[in-house]
Amino acid sequence: MFLDQVSLLTAIGFSGAALTLTVFVSWFSARSETYLLSWGIGLALVVLGVVLLHAAGEPYNVQLHAVSLLLIQLSFAFIYAGALQYRGKPVLPDVAIATAPCLGLTLLAFCLGYNAIGTGYANAGMAILMGLAGLQYWLGRREVSVVMLANAVLYLLTAVSFALCAMVLLLEGQAVLTKLPTNWAEDLNAIVVIIGLTGIGAMSLTLNHSRSARRHRHEAMTDPLTGLLNRRALFDAVGHAMLPAGSVVIMFDLDHFKAINDQHGHAGGDAVLRRFGQLVEANSRQADTAARLGGEEFCLVLCDLDARSPCAVAERIRASFEAVSANALQPATVSAGVAVGARGGEAFEELLRRADAALYKAKEAGRNRVCGPDTRPRLVA
Repeated sequence: MFLDQVSLLTAIGFSGAALTLTVFVSWFSARSETYLLSWGIGLALVVLGVVLLHAAGEPYNVQLHAVSLLLIQLSFAFIYAGALQYRGKPVLPDVAIATAPCLGLTLLAFCLGYNAIGTGYANAGMAILMGLAGLQYWLGRREVSVVMLANAVLYLLTAVSFALCAMVLLLEGQAVLTKLPTNWAEDLNAIVVIIGLTGIGAMSLTLNHSRSARRHRHEAMTDPLTGLLNRRALFDAVGHAMLPAGSVVIMFDLDHFKAINDQHGHAGGDAVLRRFGQLVEANSRQADTAARLGGEEFCLVLCDLDARSPCAVAERIRASFEAVSANALQPATVSAGVAVGARGGEAFEELLRRADAALYKAKEAGRNRVCGPDTRPRLVA
């Protein structure tokens, strides 16, 4: 090879050290992202393992060789754990099952003096862990498809390079080594690990930044109390659009909400808002858009109702809220105004204005009722 083993191991060590520092810095700024901590610990163990592997070479030290291989296997176990955590999967059972057999066989083989066999088990264990980590990114490829797929490919290539190292040792038929293994597979593995570590580190940080950006965008567009869209998100979604025929806008306003706050405090008022938000969400389809406009005002945009009566939808939410609230610590009711889009389509702002006018009629008629287009406010006994 044009590079000797010492140069390759040194390159792996420096690359791993730089990535370790970067990942730990990212974790310190986002402590809740535990997968970053797992990746950071894994990379740190890679660096330590490579340093010991380098030290085991000249003169050959079988004990350092064994410890270095065990550390690198553990490092890949942490990296696999990070992949599971990133996808929200359980860690302990999967990581333990994937790591323990090869780790135990590696240790046993070295203890019995068969260091070549132990090295083969270690390489097989590393290949398995890298392959399983890559599988996690493949399974989660819908999140950020290009980056997840690229990460999966890098993990797979790294896994294959370790598998080749194990295969060459097996084909050579040696049971005992007197020096670190040197062959084409080891050289190829070192180069792939340098490329893989750098690429995987970059891709992993990209995934973290992408997820963080999506979370911040979601928080900026979501009402923190109810989990519905906020006013800004609603207007971003449909505010400047012409809604097609069959579209409906329903405006809701909780009745006497100031009195609820005065009597039960803001915590009681927040409980009422959350309760109503849950009902609106439960009565919304995936194609519908539900939002809290602010204060006690909510909006529901429905599409393609077909045979469903718009007023019936609003009435079902109103009646459900009244029934649920009847036995609650903070009894509450809601009024609703319904506007149905014109046959040729209609601007959202106009539909919202007409729904708000209908809501005003429901309030004037005594509250706790639904008022729709061309209908009298529906009275509630």
